[in-house]
Amino acid sequence: MLEIFVCIKAVPDPKDGDKIKIDPVKKTLTRGDVPLVLNPLDKNALEAALQIKEKVGARITILSMGPPAAAKIVKECLALGGDQGFLLSDRAFGGADALATAYTLAKGIEKIGPFDVVLCGMASSDGATEWVGPQIATFLDVPVVTLVEEIVDDEGPAWKVKASLEDGYRLVQVKLPAVLTVTRDLNVPRTLAFSGIIKARKKEITQWGCSDLGVSEESVGLKGSPTIVSELSVIDSKRDVEMIAGTREEKAEQLVQKLAEAGVV
Repeated sequence: MLEIFVCIKAVPDPKDGDKIKIDPVKKTLTRGDVPLVLNPLDKNALEAALQIKEKVGARITILSMGPPAAAKIVKECLALGGDQGFLLSDRAFGGADALATAYTLAKGIEKIGPFDVVLCGMASSDGATEWVGPQIATFLDVPVVTLVEEIVDDEGPAWKVKASLEDGYRLVQVKLPAVLTVTRDLNVPRTLAFSGIIKARKKEITQWGCSDLGVSEESVGLKGSPTIVSELSVIDSKRDVEMIAGTREEKAEQLVQKLAEAGVV
């Protein structure tokens, strides 16, 4: 039976993005009481795992790193069809950049046990670096294929996948175990069913911290992050709207004049 790990992230609900604050000293985002939701692209990763499970059989392990509140999102993934859930949560993990996040997740994967495939969204909606998946593969010393938009063949010791390129795609045959990062074009994630919620109530979530993983606080979180943020600021997203009246010709003339005044043309 295939062992599939799905790395997911609980991200701030974009509807409450205005509640996120900036720590002026640490230069990190302070999410406070902002509600968490499942990272959209991780839904595609989970859906891919569920489809493989239904087709050839597999055990799906949900793995996440985040605050205790992220347990709710792990439970949601179990309700969708995941078999076991793990949450890596420790104050020492806070402020982690992509490298420290990937290192912590890789240590979690190593502790849980052997795997055939690690699936994750190509990026998170709150970071969008696209680095975590490839760095997990580096720490685990396995091949990685990024931007997977179709799993062409998921049987045998090597899978064939279709990966997106800027001007097309490439077909890649990758030997397992491997890490795949997926795009939204891979599938359409299923919705949560009430029956799944009932079943998930019986599934426990294992929570581990630094000591459980056997890592030092110097190698994780903000202390283990080599990224240096020189400046962090909030962009004013407010927009002024002005309606232009008149005939088609008059509107065009006024528009060109206003663009010229603004230095656009």
